[in-house]
Amino acid sequence: MQVGLKLATEAFPPNEVVRQTVRAEEAGFDFVELSDHYHPWLDVQGHSAFTWSMLGAMAARTERIGLATGVTCPMIRYHPAVIAQAAATVQILSDNRFTLGVGSGERLNEHVVGQGWPAVHVRHQMLTEALEIIKLLWQGGYRTYEGRHLQLEDARIFDLPDQLPVIAVASGGHNASTLAAEHGDGLFATEPRADLVAAYRDAGGTGPRYAEVPMAWAADEDTAAQTALETSRWAVTGWKVMSELPNPVNFDAASATVTLEDIKQQFSCGPDVGRHLAQAQPYVDAGFDHIVLQNAGPDPDGFVDACAGGLIDRVRALTPSS
Repeated sequence: MQVGLKLATEAFPPNEVVRQTVRAEEAGFDFVELSDHYHPWLDVQGHSAFTWSMLGAMAARTERIGLATGVTCPMIRYHPAVIAQAAATVQILSDNRFTLGVGSGERLNEHVVGQGWPAVHVRHQMLTEALEIIKLLWQGGYRTYEGRHLQLEDARIFDLPDQLPVIAVASGGHNASTLAAEHGDGLFATEPRADLVAAYRDAGGTGPRYAEVPMAWAADEDTAAQTALETSRWAVTGWKVMSELPNPVNFDAASATVTLEDIKQQFSCGPDVGRHLAQAQPYVDAGFDHIVLQNAGPDPDGFVDACAGGLIDRVRALTPSS
């Protein structure tokens, strides 16, 4: 079992994200994970810096901790050839500590380049082609690819690491879990669903299985929940909403009726380490072995201190209870 920290790149400026990475390494986390967005979910969050620049700085400022994208969409806003090169570079700069998390994306970030927003089955086709291109380029040499949606013409990555990054593919259903097993090296999810892990394994997947656990740390429960309501209520809307809305103003409207009680049902709120531990248990029961602690509370340093004080070790020691 490995335990990671989700860095809220939509809530903090880039220098602060890098600083929190250093603190996470000092606290004993196994890895950190950061999203790859163009926009924040809500305007009140106020930030959304370029993930790949931050990854370079994070690699330079740390020595041991793993780095992961959670997740990059490698086929609309980016061409997969660009992501193949970027991931290879981060892997070299970090001395083989990088995991490339990928997924089929959200309209929030991908519509900005004016290429439209395909249906989910088309996005899965595009993601499959993108992964084929990335892995083709990682074989070295000049490569060409002619797909239904994506093309590559006579391209070569000159700087390749001696150990290729693990590619973890995000899943919210059976088809994506199968795609992860067939075209990736690991699984990535945001729900404690055993069916996602089962579908991944049934399709031959044997790699690491990442899952994000929603938490909100503060000195008291209501302060934690209130902060999560203000900045993270979008998470309550569910993936079918989260993948489709185009801008922060739309997420503000879609989440306007979310209440404090809704937040308390989805997030473990407050200072009680036992409550946060209980929040992680269903993800372990579901079969995930890389547990990502995602803090929506107002005090990131206080949360890291609590993690260093015992939560990391206790989560790492969890085993399936069923």
